[in-house]
Amino acid sequence: MQTVLTLLKPRIWAFRHRLQARLEGRAWVRILLALISFLFWAGIFAVFYRVLQYFHGIEGFGDILARKLLSMVLLTFFSVLIFSSILTALSTLYLSKDLPLIHAAPVTVEKIFLARWLESTFDSSWMLFLFGLPVFLAYALVYSAGLYFYVALAYSFLPFCVLASAIGTLIVLFLVVSLPANRMRNIFVLLSMVLVIVLYFMFRFMRPERLVDPAALGTLAVYLRSLEAPGSPFLPTTWILESLWPILTGTSGMALFYLGLSTTGALSMVFVLIKLAGIFYFKGVSKAQVARCGLRAKKRGFRKGWIRFLPVSGQVGALLSKDIKTFFRDNTQWSQLFLLGALIVIYLYNFKVLPIDKAPIKTFYLQNILSFLNMGLAGFVLAAMAVRFVFPAVSIEGQAFWIVRSAPIPVKTFLWVKFWTYLVPLLILSEILVVLTNKLLSVSPFMMGLSTITIFFMVFGITAMGVGLGAAYPDFRLENMAQVATGFGGMLFMFLCMGFIGSIIVLEAGPVYAIFMARLRGEAIPLVRWIWITLSFALVAAINVLAVFWPMRLGAESLSHLEE
Repeated sequence: MQTVLTLLKPRIWAFRHRLQARLEGRAWVRILLALISFLFWAGIFAVFYRVLQYFHGIEGFGDILARKLLSMVLLTFFSVLIFSSILTALSTLYLSKDLPLIHAAPVTVEKIFLARWLESTFDSSWMLFLFGLPVFLAYALVYSAGLYFYVALAYSFLPFCVLASAIGTLIVLFLVVSLPANRMRNIFVLLSMVLVIVLYFMFRFMRPERLVDPAALGTLAVYLRSLEAPGSPFLPTTWILESLWPILTGTSGMALFYLGLSTTGALSMVFVLIKLAGIFYFKGVSKAQVARCGLRAKKRGFRKGWIRFLPVSGQVGALLSKDIKTFFRDNTQWSQLFLLGALIVIYLYNFKVLPIDKAPIKTFYLQNILSFLNMGLAGFVLAAMAVRFVFPAVSIEGQAFWIVRSAPIPVKTFLWVKFWTYLVPLLILSEILVVLTNKLLSVSPFMMGLSTITIFFMVFGITAMGVGLGAAYPDFRLENMAQVATGFGGMLFMFLCMGFIGSIIVLEAGPVYAIFMARLRGEAIPLVRWIWITLSFALVAAINVLAVFWPMRLGAESLSHLEE
């Protein structure tokens, strides 16, 4: 292990230096990030605490539902960890630029693999661990768990992450050796897309809309009894569930057995992984490095005729043309459009299958309530897309960024071109989502107009925050752009987006309800309420303006200081 720790020291030193730089930076940025992180963390805790309190108050079925919810949370966490470990292991183990130097050192392949795999495990697990804590804390407080539960939770989470990372790394280990070198990265991207789509369809086939369908109440008891059935004993999520649930509820169980099973399972997977790495890892590294050279040497030509159709010319047109060409030349970027299309279809299908006409609430009220809440949901979907596509827009320039900066183009122009490049597709996508879902819900014209206008201006703020914060926290050395979103700047972007979207929804909720009910009842709105409504929408407009111009200014200043 001494050799492994030596290999890990550069990563530990780099992390310590970055942390010191963050702590020595602007105080307001640290305070803002801490405040937003706390609010987001508290929001997750509050949602799960209220849901679990409601479940806990239902005699008979309450504990069954809480146990099933915990099982689904663990399954979701485990699936996300495997998905994240596949992408992270591919970049850390096979595509890092320092691999030729490390493999030239007098160190065995197994030790190099173990050190890199530990890095990959940490990178793919830390964020999920951090934001999974409020879920388990909510369970502990609702069920009044003792110290034993916290000890078991801390003990079981390590083998849980190790098992997920080992499974994802095993997939990478075998596929890198099996796939053609020149197609390896494209196939991995396609594999990741398929995995995400399978997960979505897996939860879609559970048909949760049946729980709001009174016609299905006759089979609800049978459905809830089926929830009591334990999961597969071969799933690590079942081991963690059976370790935590008896301790949480104070019932008889085999918690120690399952804790030991998860521990020995993780150790066994690590042993198998290291032994297989001794056989396959170096062969895979050789193929991956050859593939990188081949991709670097390969050039794809683009016809120049389409450039004349761009609405701008000169410096702006040249930058816009470069961004479009870069996007479609990178297979890992444009190929994700297929995943985007599949997610849109699933998103719209969820609204189509909702049995609104059978719900206990009047259909007219429920349609417009769902339409209003759909603005926030669509905003979160756009934020998730922006953190993957828009936030890395500056970092994707890579080490060739100096070419852009040596050109006679101001930094502000460079960033605003990025802004308009991504704004138009996101605007089209957002309006498609909102208009089609409103059509499926058959909402009133007032809600149709309000939701389309709100989401229209919301996209401006989301795009500007993505470009501006991506410029404020760039990373020009990463081989895998998917890792940019998991860094400090990506977290700050997601937190600010959630606060931005949530503040708009909260500010519009009261005025929209007042206008909607006044129109429904045929009543006039008093002058005092009109003043309140005007101030609320003026504040929404101010927040949108701030969300557009403040991040862009921050990004321009940061890039200017980066030159110095």
